Amino acid sequence: MTERPTFPLPDAASPGAPSPILSIHDLRVAFRGARGAWNEVVHGLSLTVAAGETVALVGESGSGKSVTSLALMRLLAPATSRITGEVTLDGAAVLSLSEAEMVARVRGRSAAMIFQEPMTSLHPIYTVGEQLIEALCCHRPMPRAEARRAAVALMERVRIPDAARRLDDYPHAFSGGMRQRVMIAMALASRPKLLIADEPTTALDVTVQGEILSLLKELQEDYGMAMLFITHDMGVVAEMADRTVVMLRGDVVEDGPTAQVFHAPRAPYTRALLASVPALGSMRGEPVPLRFPAIDPATGAATPGQPLARQPDLGAPLLEVRDLVTRFDVRGGLLRRKVARVHAVEHVSFAIHPAETLALVGESGCGKSTTGRSIIRLAGGISTGSVRLDATELFTLPPGRLRLQRREIQMIPQDPLASLNPRMTIGEALVEPFLEHRMGPATEARAKAARLMDQVGLNPAMLERFPHEFSGGQRQRLCIARALMLDPRVIIADESVSALDVSVKAQVVNLLLDIQERTGIAFLFISHDIAVVERISHRIAVMYQGEIVEIGPRAAVMETPQHPYTRRLIEAVAVPDPARRHLRRTQPPSELMNPIRPLDFVPPERRYREAGPGHFVRED
Repeated sequence: MTERPTFPLPDAASPGAPSPILSIHDLRVAFRGARGAWNEVVHGLSLTVAAGETVALVGESGSGKSVTSLALMRLLAPATSRITGEVTLDGAAVLSLSEAEMVARVRGRSAAMIFQEPMTSLHPIYTVGEQLIEALCCHRPMPRAEARRAAVALMERVRIPDAARRLDDYPHAFSGGMRQRVMIAMALASRPKLLIADEPTTALDVTVQGEILSLLKELQEDYGMAMLFITHDMGVVAEMADRTVVMLRGDVVEDGPTAQVFHAPRAPYTRALLASVPALGSMRGEPVPLRFPAIDPATGAATPGQPLARQPDLGAPLLEVRDLVTRFDVRGGLLRRKVARVHAVEHVSFAIHPAETLALVGESGCGKSTTGRSIIRLAGGISTGSVRLDATELFTLPPGRLRLQRREIQMIPQDPLASLNPRMTIGEALVEPFLEHRMGPATEARAKAARLMDQVGLNPAMLERFPHEFSGGQRQRLCIARALMLDPRVIIADESVSALDVSVKAQVVNLLLDIQERTGIAFLFISHDIAVVERISHRIAVMYQGEIVEIGPRAAVMETPQHPYTRRLIEAVAVPDPARRHLRRTQPPSELMNPIRPLDFVPPERRYREAGPGHFVRED
């Protein structure tokens, strides 16, 4: 049996060092299986976190990092979980406390926790003020009027604009970034000594992520909190952490100062993880998209990524979008009359050539996903303008002919599990569009499904499995295979790698580039991940408040951005280099403007200037 690596407690050998707020020794977590057998998922983890220190717990999905955080707070179901080892938090032996003592002494008092998805943590039928006041009164008994004033002060402290008024809003009225601020305010209500942040920025856009990270750092300095930061984003680790602990399948494989882990990693897995990170600026001087290096996790050896050999055909465009406008009516009153409109997409124009990738980037709510759905007339609302596939105008086609044209344009969704029918086997899901469009007999469909499974790196024998039996990266590969079943000429990839772990993300990007090189397919790549966009795209269009503010060749937009919003997007990217953590990030805008406009609103006429060959910038 291979001996597991062990690491000394970092503070144990430091005479005079302050006693840690959190001390973990030989933590083991196991879950009871269906047949009663115990399956250990965390194997002897040890670490400490001192006051004012940030320790990052890093790993990909399944590494055990989130289970560790739940075990520390004793939030795992006792009937199906087993936690052993030593956990000392602010002097309390956590694993020996009763549930009542955990509530009274630990949860929300000594330690507080921020989760990845704030919408599932906030109660939808109570205002954020009611929830904040409840947290305050629970941990610091006070009159309700005083609690309300304290709640307003907390919301102002986490920089929520117009806090006194927004205290009476419900969670759904806040954006993702604002909801995460509310969760931070609730965590601070009891003035905890330890803050556990479990993937707090993974689902957020790059500028919102940057703002939340800056806020957490500022609050930590003000309150002197210890912070255990759980993430798979190495850029965030470089930005936030003093020390880094790397986990792989429940084991700690590396533990040390963050600068040392990044610049002199010892473990092969750490080297592989860092090599898979899309580093902003790594494409400088590269004329075409470049595959990520192929990494051997066992040795950390990297085979350099190869550039895309196939060049775009810059003759007639394959897909041409002109003056695309999409708006949604807002109804109100007893008679549900139209009272306003959401201006989701405003006069968007671009073209994509065969074998070319145009990346559409921007924050949530900027209209990029609506643009993708509007192209194939799936957005709903009112869409006007022109969308031409070759010489065919899609917006004037009757339903029957539109259905045929949709064979030529397919989508890869952001959430693959939600787009796959859980009652269908993967084989049934893959052959369904082929048979629906009557492209051939069932035997041909099954043979093609098997070929595509092989092409996307999956065993054709998996066709008999159901979607829940696959990992997130495998499900995304399945959605790519399903999109390819109809031999499309254009694929709209809507945030298709945003939720994936770093190494899986690199594999999926390489797969898309392989497919493009082999078939000459064109991609509209919709994303807020600027570092991945830089790697995969030929050209980039930047969207803000429903409009394209800058469009041009990838090198021009990334290396010489002209529009202020483009510069803010690039500056907000977390760079995976601890030495640069103090050299980046200006203050980004806190919120996108409200896209709801009066019925009689007329958008201003926009003009664009040419900053270089094919590089256009909106004049503001």
